[in-house]
Amino acid sequence: MLELNVNNETSRLKAVVLGIADSNGPTPNENEAYDPKSLEHIKAGTYPVEADMKVEMDAFDQVLKKYNVQVFRPKLISDYNQIFTRDIGFVIGNTFVKANILPDRDREFEAIQYIIDQIKPEHIAYPPEEVHIEGGDVMLWNDHIFIGTYKGSDYKNYITARTNMAGVAYIKALFPNKIVKEFDLVKSKIEPRDNALHLDCCFQPVGKNKGIIYKAGFREEADYNYLVNLFGKENLFHIQREEMYHMFSNVFSIDENVVVSEKNFTRLNNWLREQGFVVEEIPYAEISKQEGLLRCSTLPLIRE
Repeated sequence: MLELNVNNETSRLKAVVLGIADSNGPTPNENEAYDPKSLEHIKAGTYPVEADMKVEMDAFDQVLKKYNVQVFRPKLISDYNQIFTRDIGFVIGNTFVKANILPDRDREFEAIQYIIDQIKPEHIAYPPEEVHIEGGDVMLWNDHIFIGTYKGSDYKNYITARTNMAGVAYIKALFPNKIVKEFDLVKSKIEPRDNALHLDCCFQPVGKNKGIIYKAGFREEADYNYLVNLFGKENLFHIQREEMYHMFSNVFSIDENVVVSEKNFTRLNNWLREQGFVVEEIPYAEISKQEGLLRCSTLPLIRE
């Protein structure tokens, strides 16, 4: 059986589910896009091709194995996008929470059922239907659980609004001993530069006390200030609008001092090295065209 354990974003990673890009299917039609960035690339004829994405995911897989991480992969579904495992579930402590994702993505969960079968049933939580929650919006920071949401009254009109307040309430009830703090995120259906699809598109901790943040991704300045007060402004790397668009905050930590990052993130990678991190640079620019990056492609199961 898998003994799940995840309490933050940066402790030494032992086991993870990494997505696959082996049979991603044809380029979607415009009306099939889940987010504005994919739509932009579909319209421009620059939507990523399977071979390129496979190369990028293989590079990620190699880095994880270099650090002796146990890497699980979803079972292959032909002509189906299975890259973003973060959306389909997440682990808090020793509990696996199944995400309630967009209905036409349900098969992604079936592809990891063989992993779920290795978890004790009493450690699996299945939220009720009215709870919308995705792993990209759920971020663990020791005694804190940060959750991205959208509080606008027009929530149902936004395919980019993925976690609702019922999702926040559900996590609060499930983990009464944690400090659960929600963040109201900026959403856009048409401009990817103004769309924080998930919390990890505008914030992510690295190391023991540092983080990457995009101030304009928060609808309320008080939410941004909460993180500044918690981490300290001097410990936060502030990204700009274009950097947020390229998903600078969506890196992935293998350990407190090891960060996997996109090789083109020069300004961020230099800062990380200045802070003493080992930066494992890999190509991931093609996958990023689907408004997801390194954190989105992973579902950590065990950290030390």
